[in-house]
Amino acid sequence: MAEKKRSAVIDYLAYLAVRLLVCVIQAFSFETACRLANLLAWVLYRVDQRHRRVAAENLQKAFPGKYSEAEIDTIVRQTFRHFCTVLIEFMHLPRRFHLHNYRQFARMREGRRLTEVLLSGRPMLFVTGHFGNWEMGGYAMGLFGIRTHAIARPLDNPYLDEFLRSFRGRTGQKLLAKHGDFANIDKLLAQGGILATLADQDAGKRGLFVDFFGQPASTHKAVALLALEHNVPMVVIGTPKLDGIYDIWAFDVIDPQDFAQSRDPVREITQRFTAGLEALIREAPEQYFWFHRRWKHQPQERKKKKEKPLAA
Repeated sequence: MAEKKRSAVIDYLAYLAVRLLVCVIQAFSFETACRLANLLAWVLYRVDQRHRRVAAENLQKAFPGKYSEAEIDTIVRQTFRHFCTVLIEFMHLPRRFHLHNYRQFARMREGRRLTEVLLSGRPMLFVTGHFGNWEMGGYAMGLFGIRTHAIARPLDNPYLDEFLRSFRGRTGQKLLAKHGDFANIDKLLAQGGILATLADQDAGKRGLFVDFFGQPASTHKAVALLALEHNVPMVVIGTPKLDGIYDIWAFDVIDPQDFAQSRDPVREITQRFTAGLEALIREAPEQYFWFHRRWKHQPQERKKKKEKPLAA
């Protein structure tokens, strides 16, 4: 079935509306904009019942018996508030976050792990998830002089896509298309570059099922395959806000050379970075994007072969 042709006029009007919104938000002080974010979160919590229900169900799966219904509801409210605030922070980043004042907003955690990999001369793969403020992490890396290429799905609206690319690229971060940019990805890693990807989305029926909060979760195996093919160390990284400051946390370093004798290195690497993301999320569960159906697909049960009846 052919795709419906997009209207350039509608796309451009949507782009202008977003640009206008960004300008208005940037005109406010950061404190005022955050108050607006709290108001938006309050409205979304009451209006968006579907995502509110999905978030509650996901939290119950992830933390069975740990939280009461009232406590889960509180975390869902906090999750709405967190991501509305993240949106405001993203709009204000270029004006507030600079090399001379970065310590007011972010700090490196386990930075030695990151430094050792950077100095090794090998390519590098940052693996993160929809947790904390991942845009802050990418922006900060570029600000510190660490040039990264992020894998992302291009927006359907070409004007908005170009605007987002220019916004992210202000500190040197570049975007590569999730589909169709494999040649550039291979070239980048072959030249010792740094690639960043979000690795916590449901991968469908054909994904690799690994444990995530005690539940089988369909996970993209391309991340592990890239690491093995190009011998790329993987840095599991998260950006939670703790004590009012974002921690750019290099939680784990996974070297594919350590899995040379493994019978199933793809599964073991995928499980390890997934476990790392889970450990990060447990530090601040209200800062994870529980609105996504992470456990949407489950392994299909193997059908038992029907036993043939014994001949009389």
